[in-house]
Amino acid sequence: MISGQQTPLEHLTWSIRQSSLIKFYEAAIEQYGTLHLKELSFDQVGPHREMTVDGQHLVNFGFDSFLGLDQDPRVKQALARGAEKWGTQFGASRAFASCAVETALEQKIARWMGTEAAMIFPSVTLTNVGALPGLVGPGDVIAVDEYAHNSIHEGTKIAKAAGVRVLPFKHNNPQSLEQVLIDASPYRVAVIAIDGVYSMSGSIAAMPELNAVAKRRNAVLYIDDAHATAVLGAQGRGTVLESLGSYDNTIVVGCFSKACSVFGAFVACTHELQRLLKMRSSTYIFGGPVPPPYLEAISTVIDILITDDYRQLRDQLDQNIHQLVTGLAELNLIVLGGKSPIITVLVGDEELTFQAGKFLYDRGYYVQSVTFPAVPYHAGVLRIQINSNHLPESIAGLLSAMTEMKRHLPLPEANPDRLEELQFGSDRFVTLDT
Repeated sequence: MISGQQTPLEHLTWSIRQSSLIKFYEAAIEQYGTLHLKELSFDQVGPHREMTVDGQHLVNFGFDSFLGLDQDPRVKQALARGAEKWGTQFGASRAFASCAVETALEQKIARWMGTEAAMIFPSVTLTNVGALPGLVGPGDVIAVDEYAHNSIHEGTKIAKAAGVRVLPFKHNNPQSLEQVLIDASPYRVAVIAIDGVYSMSGSIAAMPELNAVAKRRNAVLYIDDAHATAVLGAQGRGTVLESLGSYDNTIVVGCFSKACSVFGAFVACTHELQRLLKMRSSTYIFGGPVPPPYLEAISTVIDILITDDYRQLRDQLDQNIHQLVTGLAELNLIVLGGKSPIITVLVGDEELTFQAGKFLYDRGYYVQSVTFPAVPYHAGVLRIQINSNHLPESIAGLLSAMTEMKRHLPLPEANPDRLEELQFGSDRFVTLDT
């Protein structure tokens, strides 16, 4: 190294920091360092979503363990049994070998979902960046919802690099989708990539209308149903079967690390697509397997989902959602969601959004303060995630704190005359139905 000059590593670090996104993040950290509540380190958690952070006791409304199964003794015991039987890891790519519990579990997932076959991936992100580009090639098109999950958009970048045309359409908008596919013609085949439940708003895809376009335009729906797995649909199968009545024109991605509270993801599809994706998905081949203890835990979770125990968990979750939704409606805040455990409250300005999250945090309630780029600029939200093991008194306490917050901070209110102006993609912020 010559004195006064940067080393290559220092230069690399400097060049990364020239990114406009990094500059935005660093400015936000400097400006809102005491407010943004990122990188929290939890010291302790409890059975009803209690937690301790730096000695402060809070109720956690920021996690997606929607059914509370992370605290279920049956799931914990299954993990322990799996470690005793298989050890902590199965050290081979699935292209070479699988432990017996994994192949049996894929058949069990398919029976539960009602599809011909299923294949397990380590995560939804690895599914979307491996399976999605594995479905298409040069001459094909991916039409992607502009607000689809980040991992879907990352998967489309890989596909685009391989010669696939990637075309966005307006969020949850069948007319926009159809026009995009008309303009893209001719193509060999198209894949339409959407979320079943959109993670920032809690809104549900307009699946029947999107599927009608797909069938007219020689396209298949690819649905990331991560935020619906185990919390929507009969036995927690998600949005697809309930919305469409069949899987005839779909490839469905489900998640085991949210409501199921374990680890991994899956693709539900036909036998033929399962076989082809095993050869075409790089993350299936190179991503490493889900550890066997978690496979045993997933099997136990599915056992819970197909019994009356699931109905009890869902009933409690639905009651908790209704309690929160009713309370928010009475506060006349601008909200999205209400049909899934993700409910967002519009705040708007970035600093005000962080202030709102910190206000609730200081009163013992943690929710996520979400700002650009996860949501549009100046459309910051409080993202509340309800779990079945939240106590009614905790929800009442959160609503009380939000009532106080509304007196101290200039939060926008639901105003029927301004609904046209308050847009989140094609989803309008409206007062929730109770």
